[in-house]
Amino acid sequence: MDALTQRIVLVVRTSRLEDLVARFNTVEQARFYVEHLGADFGDYETEHSTYQQALRTVEASLRQFGRVHRLDRRFLPNYLFAPDALVVVLGQDGLVANTLKYLSGQQVIGVNPDPARWDGVLLPFKVADLIALVPEAQAGRRNLRQVTMARVRLSDGQELHAVNDLFIGPRSHVSARYEIGLGEQREVHSSSGVIVSTGLGSTGWFRSLITGAAGIVGEALDPELDTLRANGFPWEADYLHFTVREPFPSRTTGTELVFGTITGAQPLRLVSQMAGYGVIFSDGIESDFLEFNSGMEAVITVAERHGRLVL
Repeated sequence: MDALTQRIVLVVRTSRLEDLVARFNTVEQARFYVEHLGADFGDYETEHSTYQQALRTVEASLRQFGRVHRLDRRFLPNYLFAPDALVVVLGQDGLVANTLKYLSGQQVIGVNPDPARWDGVLLPFKVADLIALVPEAQAGRRNLRQVTMARVRLSDGQELHAVNDLFIGPRSHVSARYEIGLGEQREVHSSSGVIVSTGLGSTGWFRSLITGAAGIVGEALDPELDTLRANGFPWEADYLHFTVREPFPSRTTGTELVFGTITGAQPLRLVSQMAGYGVIFSDGIESDFLEFNSGMEAVITVAERHGRLVL
């Protein structure tokens, strides 16, 4: 296999230390700020040093097998991935999820740069694994796990994909107003917003909402919800679940349609009644959002494309 013809994209992130230096201009000013608050600046330095060492080793390893392009996570929304590119993500988990939603079937290898610090559900590999792993992945000899994504499409044609979850609601701490529809059911809501979860995201935000609801009522959930709370649902499931946060009952707003299942045949439809503060974002990335204001319709369903994680 000719390394000159193989394309590898290495997705990286900035460290907490780099973010602090960008904010305070120098390492010493960042140190003063952190230590003045009583925190351990050495932890920031250790994390940064470990990540940089992992990055150097990973990049050197990958260059044996192809032309490597290093891509900072900030540029993911605007980067065009080659169809045959192998994508390597030097984690945490959130970086893997954020990368998957901008791909169209390319294989993704999640690498844990610091196993002592990060659990890495989506980071099954260590830095040293790449030497044996990459040629097998390039030759198609590795198993892949499919990851279902969610897709929202607005009535003006804009789209957004999610690997973990979608949030539809207010830009700030005010009530979201919208009409919600699933199948034949329709209802007007005033709530804190709607969360739509994939199987991959079902053990995160979605689980916390179910757990909170159970804690408030102080009762056992029905068997289906109890199973979802405990285990989530499969990453490759051909459906999504949605739940409404803090629905408010009134003369004009209902609270019946607050949980359900979305399939390709039965999408969720929302029509905004928010004058100028409605948003939709995915996977916790608030800076990458769609405006969702009065009269705009959002149709949420299972995405046609899937993520592909190398195992």
